[in-house]
Amino acid sequence: MIGSSQKLNPLNLTEPVITRYFETLNKGDFPETAKLFAIDGVLQPPFESPISGPEAIANYLQQEAREMILSPLSEALETTETGHTQARIKGKVKTTLFTVNVAWIFILNNQKEIISVEVKLLASLEELVSLRR
Repeated sequence: MIGSSQKLNPLNLTEPVITRYFETLNKGDFPETAKLFAIDGVLQPPFESPISGPEAIANYLQQEAREMILSPLSEALETTETGHTQARIKGKVKTTLFTVNVAWIFILNNQKEIISVEVKLLASLEELVSLRR
């Protein structure tokens, strides 16, 4: 987790809710992270089934995201056909064992709640295999 001397990567994200997502995750405040999701919001972790609803998301993050440091490095925004905001964020996730390049694809509704976050590992097959050792 990020201590008082460590800060989130200084990338100025456009959407405050996405900034808050990274801040709360890096602080280990998973209930606050989950509150950013719409009531039927979904977290899609890599290689796992989607996690739906704030309570389930908070529980999942408590089990799986402890001691991770997420660093967003680039952002691309667009408006979908339905009028929602889609943000593609690329960056890194540091765990106690490794650091990996990651992409997050956020969909925000008009109330600026997170409808979904898809997390994709940006690694070669060789890199992924080496993580399992």
